[in-house]
Amino acid sequence: MSPAHAPARETSSSTRIYRLLRLLVHLVQGCLQVGLVFPFVRTKRRFVMIRKWSRQLLKIMHVRYTLHGERPAGSPTLIVSNHISWLDIWLINAVIAVRFVAKSEIRRWPLLGFLVKHAGTIFIERDKRRDTARTNRLIVQALNRGEYVAMFPEGTTTDGTEVKPYHASLFQPAVGAGATIAVLALRYVHTDGSVDLSAHYAGDRTLVDSVRSVLRRPTLHAEVIFAGDVSVKGKTRREIAIDAEQATARALRLPPPHRRPGTAGGHPA
Repeated sequence: MSPAHAPARETSSSTRIYRLLRLLVHLVQGCLQVGLVFPFVRTKRRFVMIRKWSRQLLKIMHVRYTLHGERPAGSPTLIVSNHISWLDIWLINAVIAVRFVAKSEIRRWPLLGFLVKHAGTIFIERDKRRDTARTNRLIVQALNRGEYVAMFPEGTTTDGTEVKPYHASLFQPAVGAGATIAVLALRYVHTDGSVDLSAHYAGDRTLVDSVRSVLRRPTLHAEVIFAGDVSVKGKTRREIAIDAEQATARALRLPPPHRRPGTAGGHPA
């Protein structure tokens, strides 16, 4: 994949303000929905609403996506993906509604924290090793109920030009539930296929920087690639993690991540 280049044109300031206001209104509507409606509807209906809401958010932000590969059909299934942008969550939910596993700090984010919490996100307390057993138990329970659970096992974001090693410890719930690992690969691209850096918030780039950058784009193009399944049978967590990260790298036509010998698992970002 060739390196990114600067976009040819930007939206006007009035367009950016209008889209930002629409985004804020949509987030507030989502908070009202999960707070007032979700407690009274079945889980299946919640997932339908999440998927519809996510597609509308992408429409507001002028994000167009192309789907490659087949969605997972069986259960239990754990979906793992590389992580580039705050848009990743809504891209995945637009394609297949899931329960996300995320860092507990997100609960403190304005609007988004309330939204993802009441949408059923499973939070990990990274600073509390004892919390791992509770988190794993909740994930296994969700998988055994036939719900799709998704996580970003790199433990951080990238700008889309690399895949980082997947934390092996995060695959323990899949082993416990005997789940299939569905590998998902995400990328944001220009029309010529080169990597588009507009949406990422890796390194020193903040979430606010990323939102501003996306608002400046007339249209942002994303690719959602189902890169195949990884079986957990007869494998260690490290072997599962390596198989998944290599499948992601192949789908994105990127080099596989460099691992130090004996690299073990850890906690997600």
